[in-house]
Amino acid sequence: MRTTIQFACLLAIAVFSSSTGLVCFAQSGSKPVTASEAIDQIIKATGAEPPPNTVDTIKEGDPATVVTGIVTTFSPTMEVLRKAVADGDNLIVSHEPTFYNHLDERTLFVDDPVYKEKLAYIREHHLVIWRFHDTWHRRRPDGIAEGFVDQLGWKKYENPGPAGDAGFFFTVPPTTVKSLAADLKRKLHASVVRVVGDPNLMVSKIAYAPGAAGEATQVKALERDDVEVLLVGEIPEWETILYARDASQQGRKKVLVLLGHVTSEEPGMENCAKWLKTIFPGMRVDFIPAGEPYWPAGSEQ
Repeated sequence: MRTTIQFACLLAIAVFSSSTGLVCFAQSGSKPVTASEAIDQIIKATGAEPPPNTVDTIKEGDPATVVTGIVTTFSPTMEVLRKAVADGDNLIVSHEPTFYNHLDERTLFVDDPVYKEKLAYIREHHLVIWRFHDTWHRRRPDGIAEGFVDQLGWKKYENPGPAGDAGFFFTVPPTTVKSLAADLKRKLHASVVRVVGDPNLMVSKIAYAPGAAGEATQVKALERDDVEVLLVGEIPEWETILYARDASQQGRKKVLVLLGHVTSEEPGMENCAKWLKTIFPGMRVDFIPAGEPYWPAGSEQ
């Protein structure tokens, strides 16, 4: 009898949802959860409140869709979506936009063939795309910073920030900027790391401002006496980059390292997948890297 029941449970995975047109492959003993229910659980588990006018909203898909698996990613690129479909995952938790601008405003793309093909793919495969940006950063510790620190193995070098937060200021063993950049490139699996400042400068005091934190945040960090090197994602080249260049040319002990937006934050979404597995035991949760969008000329792609 027990064998018969176990066999029946294994076979009882084809649960058709007429509201979504999906076949849900449910695990034995698990309770089906909709995308909206999963999202509510995720937000509650952060212990943080989304800010007013948050971008943490469903960008496409039916909130009533039964979740077959969850993917975390920096960005839901076409390759990420294809991999998710191949793996049987239908809730895509993305840190950054789906449709090419911060608010996922589509006015510019209504008749655009790239946008239309991506949208058609999402709808054809009944995917739900949810952005997890503001609340993941508001979690304590910041979910993106926590993943970055883990990836580098810098937990032991952390210093508390101005508000007591960890994960943004570090004192590492003295090293040259050149060696630091090489270490960052290796540990973050980056193809490109750009540096503004003296490559032979000995440094140990480092700050981290992921993504596109903005000129004000970046310059204020570089002004601090306890910051010699600032690690950032990106910035327009006429802003903090020029500031750091002038500071270096004045003989100041200041260096700016541009990791790229993806490289600076993607470890945080791998961290998100690990965290979600503790919230949804038994649920399939995968991290699919979006990867850097560029490759250095003169190298093999």
